[in-house]
Amino acid sequence: MPGRAVYYLRLSVTGRCNLRCIYCRSGDDAAPPAGAELPAEDLLKIVRAAALMGFRKVRLTGGEPLLRADIVDLVHFVARVPGIDDLALTTNGVRLARLAPALARAGLRRVNVSLDTLRPERFRRITGGDRWHEVWEGIEAALALGLNPVKLNTVVLRGLNDDEVRDLARLTLDRPLHLRFIEVMGFKGNSRAAARRVGTAEVRALLEAEFGPLEPGKPVAGCGPARYWKLPGARGTVGFISPYSAPFCDWCNRLRVTAAGTLRPCLHDPWELDLTLPLARGATERDLAGLFERALARKAAHRGAAAATGGGRPMAELGG
Repeated sequence: MPGRAVYYLRLSVTGRCNLRCIYCRSGDDAAPPAGAELPAEDLLKIVRAAALMGFRKVRLTGGEPLLRADIVDLVHFVARVPGIDDLALTTNGVRLARLAPALARAGLRRVNVSLDTLRPERFRRITGGDRWHEVWEGIEAALALGLNPVKLNTVVLRGLNDDEVRDLARLTLDRPLHLRFIEVMGFKGNSRAAARRVGTAEVRALLEAEFGPLEPGKPVAGCGPARYWKLPGARGTVGFISPYSAPFCDWCNRLRVTAAGTLRPCLHDPWELDLTLPLARGATERDLAGLFERALARKAAHRGAAAATGGGRPMAELGG
């Protein structure tokens, strides 16, 4: 692809979730039923097709990927696809503590965990669930098992958790955690959350008023859009994912497969290719690789976050 290499596949393995985060779902949308998940055999065929096209990195997402009954087996087989040299997973952390040992043995390299607040009562308001302590146990389990780097994703929402920016950043002082502050993106059903967007410049100003000038951080393993910095003397880093104030479309290196089995070149472009029909008709990895070629050709013209709609899909189906 002219000007950049695209080698990173985000694979949404389920649309189901055990939380209802306000920036991800609307108040009345319904998660797809369990039967809407692609079978593991199809997911593996998709990954093998991506590897044929030179993709090297895979991230399993959801919904909540740890709700899949076969997630450990899926990790095991994806980790062994020739050409795939990095396998990561994004999770809300609720089931991570109990599954982390098996996932690590299966070949998972690292995890991203959503953590929008340090206050259990506020966690209930943002996510609709009383699960904060389980999430924290999952983060501790990931650190203990060496699923490094352990990245924490914080969506900053005005009037909900923006007063915790400094406390969250303090987690990086004495722990090897990599906290990323994210500008909330607009998708179907989350307009009220999107209206609470706090820009990166404001978050950074809050941190520097408390801790002093941020120091440049070394790149953290992975291939996402975060820009990393450090609090003075910190073990970990703070990063910023800024799709509005500092768009990264020109160097986006990923394609996505949604929970519905569609291939998308951009999170915000409604254009997508249905993979389920060719899979049902017995498409080979080479056949699917041809569809990847079409998606890569489309990617050069995608629209960027300023026109974000998600193409009529909520974030829960798109896999973030």
